[in-house]
Amino acid sequence: MLAYVIRRLGYALIMVVLVSFVSFLIIELPPGDFLTQKLAELNARGDRSAQLRVDEYRARYGLDKPLLERYWIWASNFVKGDFGESFEYERPVKDLLGERITLTLIVAFTTLGLSWLIAIPVGVYSATHQYSFLDQIFTTVAFLGLGTPGFLLALIVLFIAVVLLDQDIGGLFSREFQEAEWSLARVWDLLKHLWIPALIGTLAAAPSYIRILRGNMLEVLGQPFVEAARARGLKENTVVWRHAFRVAVNPLIVILGAESLPAIIGGNALVAIVLGLPTIGPLYVAALQVQDMYMAGTVLVFIVMLLLVGNILADLALAWVDPRIRLD
Repeated sequence: MLAYVIRRLGYALIMVVLVSFVSFLIIELPPGDFLTQKLAELNARGDRSAQLRVDEYRARYGLDKPLLERYWIWASNFVKGDFGESFEYERPVKDLLGERITLTLIVAFTTLGLSWLIAIPVGVYSATHQYSFLDQIFTTVAFLGLGTPGFLLALIVLFIAVVLLDQDIGGLFSREFQEAEWSLARVWDLLKHLWIPALIGTLAAAPSYIRILRGNMLEVLGQPFVEAARARGLKENTVVWRHAFRVAVNPLIVILGAESLPAIIGGNALVAIVLGLPTIGPLYVAALQVQDMYMAGTVLVFIVMLLLVGNILADLALAWVDPRIRLD
């Protein structure tokens, strides 16, 4: 087990280095850079010292150096916890991400928890009561959820709240609490706003989990070891939850590592943009649009790191849950 984990961590380290370089290169591929856009803005304002200021920025951010040298400086500082400076905000990337990471984690884990709490019982019930009335309802709702993008759900919720209910639901805080210090009143205000992005994220994610779990449960319930458990006189709940569910849940564990953990940072970015959430997703999208390479590259590396770590944790969880799986 230990040798397996060490080997996977070694592969993960190599992958992070490769992805960081490739992402750094891809962000550079479009013609021009952030300062090209900055120069155009300054010229449009009639700033006579535009070119001089842009040259100062270019030297400040190291954009006058070759690509490989810039990557090496950024990567070597990244290991030390220095992720560079954001071109757009003219502030350290570490500070900008630090301001948003707490709210990002709160939204992500709330959505993930609600999705699993809904998907597991509904998926198991649909499989054990196949073609029943409730199964038909759950299946229809799940297909509707699969076919509706998250950002469209966010737009619908905004329309209902603003036009029909005359309420402002954007963001995660009321105006008086946006810049306030943490207190019980601010936490309560957060909870009053949190249910909206959590509900939208759950409606976007849970239907997929329900369909996957239902399909796998139907397949597992017909396997010989389940029939043998029933033949030994075990109660149906024991057969379903202790024997069948432990095998059928494997794809959800894989999804948890391969999709859910990376989505903590970059997931539901469009939903966050529509709702005006102060999370990392909108920051990442904006950085890609303006070629803010240190911001975009840092977020992308963290997404890849979560993906690799999630895959390792998923493999370990699969070996723990399913006795048929051995890592060696």
